[in-house]
Amino acid sequence: MSFGNFVVEPGKALPLGAVLIENGVNFSLFSRNADSITLLLFESDAPDSAYQKLKLDSIKNRTGDVWHCYIAGLKVGTLYLYLADGPYAPERGFRFNPHKALIDPYSRALTHFDNWDLNACTGYNPDDSGRDLSFSLQENFLTLPRCVVIDDEFDWQGDTPLNYPLRFSVLYETHIKGLTAHPSSGVAHPGTYQGVIEKIPFFKELGVTSLEFLPIQEFNENEYFHQNPRTGERLRNYWGYSTVAFFAPKGSYSSDRSPGGQVREFKEMVRELHKAGLEVILDIVFNHTAEGNEMGPTFSFRGLDNSIYYMLDENKRYYKNYSGCGNTVNCNHPVVRDLIIECLHYWVMEMHVDGFRFDLGSILGRDQYGRLLENPPALEHIAEDPVLRHTKIIAEAWDAGGAYQVGWFPGGRWAEWNDRYRDDVRRFWRGDAKQMRHLATRISGSSDLYLRDGRKPFHSINFITSHDGFTLKDLVSYSTKHNEENGWNNTDGSDNNNSANNGFEGHSQNPLIETIRERLLKDFIATMMISQGTPMILGGDEFARTQNGNNNAYCQDNETSWYDWSHLKTYAGLFRFVKEVIAFRLRHHGFMRPEFYTGRDNYNAIPDISWFDEKGNTPDWNNLDDCLALRMDGSKADILADRDDNDFYIMFNAGSRQVPFNVCKAPEDKTWLRAIDTALSSPDDICLPKTEKPLPYPDIYLVKPRSMVVLLSV
Repeated sequence: MSFGNFVVEPGKALPLGAVLIENGVNFSLFSRNADSITLLLFESDAPDSAYQKLKLDSIKNRTGDVWHCYIAGLKVGTLYLYLADGPYAPERGFRFNPHKALIDPYSRALTHFDNWDLNACTGYNPDDSGRDLSFSLQENFLTLPRCVVIDDEFDWQGDTPLNYPLRFSVLYETHIKGLTAHPSSGVAHPGTYQGVIEKIPFFKELGVTSLEFLPIQEFNENEYFHQNPRTGERLRNYWGYSTVAFFAPKGSYSSDRSPGGQVREFKEMVRELHKAGLEVILDIVFNHTAEGNEMGPTFSFRGLDNSIYYMLDENKRYYKNYSGCGNTVNCNHPVVRDLIIECLHYWVMEMHVDGFRFDLGSILGRDQYGRLLENPPALEHIAEDPVLRHTKIIAEAWDAGGAYQVGWFPGGRWAEWNDRYRDDVRRFWRGDAKQMRHLATRISGSSDLYLRDGRKPFHSINFITSHDGFTLKDLVSYSTKHNEENGWNNTDGSDNNNSANNGFEGHSQNPLIETIRERLLKDFIATMMISQGTPMILGGDEFARTQNGNNNAYCQDNETSWYDWSHLKTYAGLFRFVKEVIAFRLRHHGFMRPEFYTGRDNYNAIPDISWFDEKGNTPDWNNLDDCLALRMDGSKADILADRDDNDFYIMFNAGSRQVPFNVCKAPEDKTWLRAIDTALSSPDDICLPKTEKPLPYPDIYLVKPRSMVVLLSV
């Protein structure tokens, strides 16, 4: 069949998207308010490719609000877009413009364009004084990425999602490109899904269980126009929190640049990670899209049915902005809710991912007017959906509209990023006064947040650092943010960092300062690993990755954000400590309890957790400043498995002086051995199994400044 000789048949309304059926493709698209829909078919992915318009019949090719057709002879790799005609009445919430090509919201892949012409995508005329009320006649058919028809067939070699229980997981947040883009990565395919595969031996050595990837759904990295004031380079969307197509993996992260190649390569990455025992968790952004506010481009949802897909203001010309990014997706509209569920199903069933982290998750709990719902349908559906029953669901339990729901996130089984954990542990190790009660609460699982609604300690995702903020090395090297290269005069990014430079702002050649800093890095990681809850490490913290004080590197697609793998050699001792303390946690079920501590006697007349000051007395919580100790009873530490663990005695000293701690008596017929002392140099800072050291003194342990010690009973 030659290009352009197409016969449009009625087709079927479901499923939505472009689906291979027998010897052709069925196209299906939702639009309630469009007067007409036109399918664009392209001959190739070349920018000047020939294309043909196929207008759908409003009777034969429409069922309810769904427009559909079947075209025989089309195959895998067919490229297409849509046009939607209807009222252009921004004040009524309608922004149809038949001159603007539109991406299918259900597209499984997009062709790769290095530079989108975003000006050509605006539904209004940018030069008109009427601004967004004007109407653009400029066509953008040749300047927009095209949707690709995908064949979901793939040789999974028996793979299925791993779905580890959350309490046995150690998460590692990383960026697909940044992981291997730096020349020091040593991979053959830098910045790609294949590059991740090449780093599997590293992840196996480190010992994490789950990789949590920053957004990989298709986005436009060239949507920013501001420049780095120091270098003059154009800044790019590096993080990817600006989704264009929710079902489509990012094309530029694929070494295979053929249309649809990114789908195959993403699946290969998931399959190989699973073979190595590593889960895949996706950071997904349902709260807003890259179309922005009323002055933004029109390339998908806005042009298909603006008033359905987005929350609009009372004056429907404008958008409610609970995301801080210009628009807010109308997540609890039934049509949008179905899209979200079908998208999650796709990534689990067809792409085999193990979980999701929902960016600004509170937005999924708002109705069309922006009000927070008591029982949000979208969140409850995700939590109760049978396909997603064993899939990890993790909420960022706040949004930019003032919602803060940490500990209160609705929907039943959700885990949450616990920023209270982050802040309280940071303040303690910075040496802030009166932090002991807070530290104790966070170490023991944040029962103040999660106990009341029936959730468990592991529903708290404990983290010290994430992509949003300082790296761990910068947290102990900078007292203030240094975001000048972002182009906003250092006004962007959080000012509430709870950081300290420990004697010098930035990189230091002073060995005493660097010794304290590295000790604190070990303190932070070790604190996470002995805490009840699910720990999450920011990628690169295990070898002291730095962003030179930039705590908002969203636009730094360069060596500021990329992992410099030479640090792995420079900080070999730190890396050894991190991998061994992860292994230490995973060996001991006492740190992964399925239930909260009770403080009551367990099976041998010893409370499951006891707290002490440095003298071995019951703490005066109102007067403690620097020092705290705890004893954890290991009897039936894992009651679900009827499994005992060692007992542990753990000592914290955030002060600037060495402190002798009185150590309580070990269990009967047992003795305390040192497993961890962060003040010691590698390899003495953490002992391998069966090599733990006896105490120099039976009842006293000298805990050095800014350090922690873990003893276990044998």
